[in-house]
Amino acid sequence: MERTEASGFPDIPPPPATPPQAFRGVDLRVGKRLLWVGGAAYPLENIARVHTYMLMPKRWEATRLFLKRLGIILSVAFALTILGGITGIASRDTASTLIVWVWLGSTAALLLCTVEWLQVLSATSLYVLAVETSGPPMAVVTSADPRQLDQLVGSLVHAIEHPETEFHVTVDRLMVNPKNYYFGDNVNMYGGTGNVGVGHA
Repeated sequence: MERTEASGFPDIPPPPATPPQAFRGVDLRVGKRLLWVGGAAYPLENIARVHTYMLMPKRWEATRLFLKRLGIILSVAFALTILGGITGIASRDTASTLIVWVWLGSTAALLLCTVEWLQVLSATSLYVLAVETSGPPMAVVTSADPRQLDQLVGSLVHAIEHPETEFHVTVDRLMVNPKNYYFGDNVNMYGGTGNVGVGHA
């Protein structure tokens, strides 16, 4: 089995991933005990974990939120329509104008919710490299070649263990909406039903 040069770990290809359309290159380099990701510097001694994982869109949560919003919007629209019909008997023109505005507003709100929902549904799963420090900050990058990220894990571990190590590569900045994705590990909790959450080490 082929081995990476820096770490000696097996070079196992990750699951295939389609990178995001809006790629912007970012320099990732190690030198003088610092990891630079673009303009951000991370002391190597503060790095708690380096790992790769699949960044998954929150499709189920987005669908639940869309259905909830759909129910609220339609309930309010129907309630206002009924209320307008009951109270507008004396003035039918006013009632019909109110109902038209209620449904125009409801349609606009539904279109906005639908666009947000479809953005999450159409979001691509991405294979990423995450660098976590002993504090809250975390750097996440991706690449058109997932194998490059696996090799970078070994290279970064090697640099942490060997202070004299220096290298420089170009990867891709992650250009996604963070609220549409799970960041961190998937944690399966036993003793309940449907307890799947997201956590950080």
